[in-house]
Amino acid sequence: MDKIALLKQKSEAALLGGGSKRIEDQHKKGKLTARERLQLLLDEGSFEEIGKFVTHRSRDFGMDKEIYMGDGVVTGYGSINGRLVYVFSQDFTVFGGSLSETHAEKICKIMDLAMENGAPLIGLNDSGGARIQEGVVSLGGYADIFYRNVKASGVIPQISAIMGPCAGGAVYSPAITDFILMVEHTSYMFVTGPNVVKTVTHENVSSEELGGAHTHASKSGVTHFATANEIECIENIKKLVSYMPQNCEDDAPVYPYEAGDESRPKLNHIVPENANQPYDIKEVIEEVADAGSFLEVHKDFAENIVVGFARIAGRSIGIVANQPAMLAGVLDINSSKKGARFVRFCDAFNIPLLVLVDVPGFLPGTDQEWNGIIINGAKLLYALSEATVPKVTVITRKAYGGAYDVMNSKHIGADMNYAWPTSEIAVMGAKGAAEIIFKKEIAAAEDHDGKWKEKEMEYLEKFANPYMAAARGFVDEVIMPENTRIKLIKTFKMLENKVASMPKRKHGNIPL
Repeated sequence: MDKIALLKQKSEAALLGGGSKRIEDQHKKGKLTARERLQLLLDEGSFEEIGKFVTHRSRDFGMDKEIYMGDGVVTGYGSINGRLVYVFSQDFTVFGGSLSETHAEKICKIMDLAMENGAPLIGLNDSGGARIQEGVVSLGGYADIFYRNVKASGVIPQISAIMGPCAGGAVYSPAITDFILMVEHTSYMFVTGPNVVKTVTHENVSSEELGGAHTHASKSGVTHFATANEIECIENIKKLVSYMPQNCEDDAPVYPYEAGDESRPKLNHIVPENANQPYDIKEVIEEVADAGSFLEVHKDFAENIVVGFARIAGRSIGIVANQPAMLAGVLDINSSKKGARFVRFCDAFNIPLLVLVDVPGFLPGTDQEWNGIIINGAKLLYALSEATVPKVTVITRKAYGGAYDVMNSKHIGADMNYAWPTSEIAVMGAKGAAEIIFKKEIAAAEDHDGKWKEKEMEYLEKFANPYMAAARGFVDEVIMPENTRIKLIKTFKMLENKVASMPKRKHGNIPL
């Protein structure tokens, strides 16, 4: 066979992965192949493969008779909307996508290139785990990947899509990356599978219940996006990348924007007159952000706080907002962790932060206290205090107690703080405050309830407004809600060249 023909034959073999029958089986499961996924993810014609002819080195257990080009992972680089990205896509048709020594080496090579050239890394995971025929060699391969994930953290964006099984040690690489996406009914993640769980704890649980997309999106918070199918998952990756810079020394892309009438009269009527009545903070987000630009992250987890990306006048921002429509917007363990994680990503990659505040405090109860609300609430406080990107706060209604401090107050480094006329900035709610401050007067009165109500109103008039905070300079301006978007456009523009730094140190010690 001549050399040209040999090259063509090897290339065709590589494109077939584990063969036509296994590709057909993959399609029957409702799953795409490794190469089909990359075709959808990357700009047409942009993919350049690296390591197409790599094969495994194992000779034990009959492995010398089963050799496939690429060894179960397709690696290379390409572009998304013209921007460079590095990719790997595991091929389940080859040994179930299991990780071998050479499989790991291919991924590590791509990770090194991504770091050296300052571009995002995207992993499409579809693997049965370590290749048991290779023993500790495959485990070493995982550790090599984990180590690079950690080195790359905060340097380049790392995104993991789980598009099949992800078990055992394989789950830790995605866990270290910035964002995880899963596909409902075809992907799952767990450290120990249903069979082990049953053996050890005698619990009967399916793979879907134990580690499916819905479970991790709503219960554990492990995954940031649960998608209906692989095409939606890939489209989400492309959208997600559009809000990010290439690396920590870059800025996110600015999209064309034509200025128009930026006033939003609807905002004047969003906050109910009854201070205890809920409203949806996402309506506020939709009004202040560019139309259709809001991409919510962790949508189904800790719904009492909303986080996500948006654009204001074409510029990427990260949004952290209390959600009065869920648990009155209180901060609890999960919402604090969710908010802190998102804030730290934005700060690492130069994405300005907008914090929308309507928070009555921290969630009381033994469950919260015993599970560490103190240390977990401190994570959000730490993350916002540490962040040096432009930080802007808008208080829409309640800002009570320690939660006022935590939610990007002036005292922890916010650049600009605005308040709506409906805002209430106080140590606690008027009813409880009146009971404590005026306890003797209420007790001595003939009409206890009447006196309590009178003192509650007295406290409300004095503290349930933004003007004392404004007088102290803790709030920069009290604004009409309809002007919020106008203020934010001007403020983020004013802050775009902000330079700030933390004290010289190896790193801080966030309460984990």
